[in-house]
Amino acid sequence: MSTKPYLTGHYEPVADEITATALPVEGALPPELTGRLVRNSHNPKPGVTPTHWFKGSGMVHGIRLREGRAEWYRNRWVRTPALDGAPYLTEHGPDLTASTAGTHVIEHAGRLLALCESNLPFELTADLDTVGAYDFDGRLRTAMTAHPKADPVTGELHFFGSSPFPPYLTYHVSDATGRISHSAEIPGATAALKHDFALTRNHVVFVEGTVTFDPGEHSGIPYSWNDAQPARIGVMPRGRDGAGAVRWFPVEPGSMLHAANAYEDAAGRIVLEGPTVDRAGFQLSWNWWVGAPGRGSEPNARSYQRRWVIDLVTGAVDERIVDDLAVEFPTINEDRLGAEHRYQYAVSFPDQDGYGGYGIVKYDRVTGARRIHRAGDARLPSEAVFVPAAGATAEDDGYLLTVVSDLKQDASRLLVLDATGLGQVAAVDLPRRVTAGIHGSWIPDSTPDGGDPQA
Repeated sequence: MSTKPYLTGHYEPVADEITATALPVEGALPPELTGRLVRNSHNPKPGVTPTHWFKGSGMVHGIRLREGRAEWYRNRWVRTPALDGAPYLTEHGPDLTASTAGTHVIEHAGRLLALCESNLPFELTADLDTVGAYDFDGRLRTAMTAHPKADPVTGELHFFGSSPFPPYLTYHVSDATGRISHSAEIPGATAALKHDFALTRNHVVFVEGTVTFDPGEHSGIPYSWNDAQPARIGVMPRGRDGAGAVRWFPVEPGSMLHAANAYEDAAGRIVLEGPTVDRAGFQLSWNWWVGAPGRGSEPNARSYQRRWVIDLVTGAVDERIVDDLAVEFPTINEDRLGAEHRYQYAVSFPDQDGYGGYGIVKYDRVTGARRIHRAGDARLPSEAVFVPAAGATAEDDGYLLTVVSDLKQDASRLLVLDATGLGQVAAVDLPRRVTAGIHGSWIPDSTPDGGDPQA
């Protein structure tokens, strides 16, 4: 048995692909939950031990709900060249199709896309079979971030391609029909790791932390902490001419993997929020990701919610840790993306010493209250995906969907939580314990891709 932490416990890969129908339901599924929850995970083939957690091949898990029924569960590997061992670097340079495709899965303009930030996206069918690499009809010539942002007002998809070599950062916008409307290289960017970013109504917000390209790192992910790399936030006006006006603001050393949201406040300042780690937290986390000694008990160590407030007039940046709970995978009601949000959700983890428990956290940014749905002993919930309730009027009027890995029962359940009070509304028993995953999406039948695949 491998001692790599990302191949054991909640993260132990599943060995095959299955389809199950007519799943048992506890409670009553809200009828408006008609669509598919799709989640991605790093799941190498049996016998394969990747050198880094992030190098594990992608496997997408899907759960189909319809008008109170749980019709099916299925899981499929994303069949990229890398699944069969094709290298990313070739004698002709990087192969953008040699992707793990294991970080995220989204829907845009009728296409279901599995994402990994160093490669092209991979298109999937509605029943999760692989179509192939997708380059936006030849218009995408860079990698694509695993964290694109869908503007809830315009339907545009904003994303970037990051590279350890010039051009370090290229920004793209795809319109609601799936056509890339414009791309721009961003001046002043460096080889710092850029995993996620944020979008406001008027600006694009890039984050460069104290982690940068390191050709001496041989885990397969050539990045490491470097005190000489300045941490910065880049703020760029939206629009075709925005790149020429990007401004970079220095911030405290640290690393942020996932942004919760950003917005302009009433004074015109940029407010950005997301969990961050310091130097010690990054090293503990990295050692977990590669299976090295001196690692934390979880894949995210010393990861605490942080808020930056950037004054575009004075150039001052106020930043602070706003909570002492170890969290990751922040989510919001996506209808609030780019605008000021009141509520935010996250997954809570034991701290770097293993103290504390797993759960789903809800933050109220107006009252400062923090509510936790405790997952229970040896139960790890996935990223909480918000789905609005039918006729919703309040920001938190909806449901949170999370897949819980239960080590004691060697099983998994889809939990439907009330996003207001975090009480359980319903649960769906899945036919196997699902590998603890990374990111996912709810795809309602009202979307262009929301067809009715047969089990």
